[in-house]
Amino acid sequence: MTGTGGDQDVMARRFEEHRGRLRAMAYRMLGSQAEAEDAVQEAWLKLTRTEAAAVGNLGGWLTTVTGRVCLDLLRGRRARREQPMDETFVPDPVVQPLDRTDPEEEALRGDSVGLALLVVLETLGPDERLAFVLHDLFAVPFDEIAPILERTSASTRQLASRARRRVRDATPPAETDLGRQRQVMEAFLAASRGGDFEALLAVLHPDVVLRVDAGALARGAAASKAVHGARTVAAQALAFSRFAGTARLVLVNGAVGLANAPQGGPASVMGVTVADGRITHLYILSDPDRLRHVDLAAGEAG
Repeated sequence: MTGTGGDQDVMARRFEEHRGRLRAMAYRMLGSQAEAEDAVQEAWLKLTRTEAAAVGNLGGWLTTVTGRVCLDLLRGRRARREQPMDETFVPDPVVQPLDRTDPEEEALRGDSVGLALLVVLETLGPDERLAFVLHDLFAVPFDEIAPILERTSASTRQLASRARRRVRDATPPAETDLGRQRQVMEAFLAASRGGDFEALLAVLHPDVVLRVDAGALARGAAASKAVHGARTVAAQALAFSRFAGTARLVLVNGAVGLANAPQGGPASVMGVTVADGRITHLYILSDPDRLRHVDLAAGEAG
């Protein structure tokens, strides 16, 4: 971006006004906090190499550039067959304090996207995912999305419609009230700490599904399968009950979950889906490489 230092300072300030939205879009499109940050940084670098006078609508320009960067990353993943989508995959979680009074933080929680939705988004093709995220989650018009995909507006609309149906059919119903979510998670944590198998069964849906993502190196034929059924999931919870003492309630992607980061020990983040007073899905990320990019300290109340 050519021009005076003052012009650059003004553009930098204007870019910062859009950074939060761009990062949120990139995270939903990529399911990775680290890659989302990289995508936003790439958009900034492209802006610095662009004539300021050529950028009329900065927000639209940045959305287009960030979208193209994300699309290239998604297509590259598929072409290289990276990060195979198996039954244990868990997207990067966003951890926040459970107790808050800050209106800005409350608004941020309301804009959260659940892990269950991110898991479904991973099953979409790159073009479908971008069309759905930009239009349905961020209200970007199809006329602005179409050039990113190098498609017509009608074709882009069809992509989003197909993705919408798949998301609707595959995303499990969920309790939205944080108070009721907290009651369920407190009961789960108490049962885990107490080694109470029957109490765990009472808080788990009979058809509960558990995903544990310990990383690519830990995956084998058996490790790539999700765990199904309350009795099997409860048994696994008891097997790791020694870690329950250091777990704490936090918000994980806007819903009540658990963070476990004992000093000198393993760390994990667990998100859940709660419906009708029981846990229907558990999503545990324990991959140390990916957890390095998760701000576990953010879950500590101030």
